[in-house]
Formats: sequence, structure tokens, C-alpha cells
Amino acid sequence: MTFFNMAKLFFSLRGVPEDEAEEVRQLLEEHVIDYYETSAGNWGVSMPAIWLKNEAQWEKANELMHQYQQQRAIEQRALYEELKRTGQHRTILDVAKEKPATLLLYLGFCVFILYISMKLIVDFGF
Repeated sequence: MTFFNMAKLFFSLRGVPEDEAEEVRQLLEEHVIDYYETSAGNWGVSMPAIWLKNEAQWEKANELMHQYQQQRAIEQRALYEELKRTGQHRTILDVAKEKPATLLLYLGFCVFILYISMKLIVDFGF
């Protein structure tokens, strides 16, 4: 006999666009699926996620999520293709133009890591 029902992780919110997170919340509310949300916390180290309160609703929620993700993939691919067709999609070059200092910092860090790695290999004679 179980006296309580354990919550079950349903959807991690780390790296998820806000519009997608909101659509998932709406999907669960429309189908009367009990859930709660956890944030990343003050320092961003906790797990931002949507949890199902009732594990018995897992099957239904999982099926709805599968359908939602298939539909979203189709919509996002169509949006990307439209942006690409009109020349409005973001490229790596666009990002580099927006934040050149960040790009240089990352490249410098990569070169530093490669240098240290190679120096260790040469020094130890591997």
C-alpha cells in the first residue's frame, strides 16, 4: 500500500525557449494533468523542470508530449526554411559580427587548451 505518490520528472526546462515552455504548460493544463515546476534557483545550479504530481498520468502526458514535439519540429523546420529562403536566418558569421570579443575569447581559450595539451604530450614524450 502506497501512502504517497512520487513526482516524476517530465520535462527539463534547461535551455528551452520560453515559448516552448509556455506551450508545454498550456498542453498539460488543457488536458488537466497535475504538474509543478522547479526553477534553476538563485545561482542557476538547480534543475529547472516540469514534474508530474501524479505518476498515473505519465502515459497520457508522455503521449501528448510526443505529439506536441512532432508538431513543433515540423513548425520550427518550416519557420527555419522560410527564414533561410528570405535570407533572414542567423549564421555563425552573424553571431561573430554581433559579439566579436566573445568569439576571440573562445578562440583564444581553445588555442590555450590545445597548447597546454600539446606541451604536455611533448614534455612527457608520449
